[in-house]
Amino acid sequence: MGDISRTWWLLLVRGIAAIIFGILAWVWPAITLLVLVIIFGVFALLSGVFALVAGFRHGEQSRVWLIVSGIIGILAGIVALVWPGITSLALLFIVAFWAILAGISEIVAGIHLRKAIEDEWMLIVGGILLVLFGIILLLWPGAGLLSLVWLLGFFAILYGIAMAVLAFRVKKLAPGASA
Repeated sequence: MGDISRTWWLLLVRGIAAIIFGILAWVWPAITLLVLVIIFGVFALLSGVFALVAGFRHGEQSRVWLIVSGIIGILAGIVALVWPGITSLALLFIVAFWAILAGISEIVAGIHLRKAIEDEWMLIVGGILLVLFGIILLLWPGAGLLSLVWLLGFFAILYGIAMAVLAFRVKKLAPGASA
């Protein structure tokens, strides 16, 4: 339990990054495809790096799933940053598949963490939100970039809140933390 409680701040950074990303998407809804690709690429890359770091710092079974989630985020971020001129439909599919795969990884990690922490359900909720977001994007691919920006912003804020709440729950598990 000490391993996960020492990395609580990684969850908080992921949550704050997601909330900031969501707010930026709402503040500038007419954002161009290039800027959206770059913002998503940086977000996915940072989220992946923090998930990867957390995965390598854990000694439990959830380690593998956090590493998988981190690798998926890093790969999605690299693809978005290397090919910024892709069409909105291609971006939509990158975001959708990233969300589904990363969400499944986080759901599995949350299930494995049930033995280590009480409030693992927040990681599971974050994973479910990712999967639902990805499915919605796949079901309505012609929704347009503006709709994608608003939907992505809404998802990012919800996901960020779930990760921030989880971070503070996990922090309570730290040795010497007050109950």
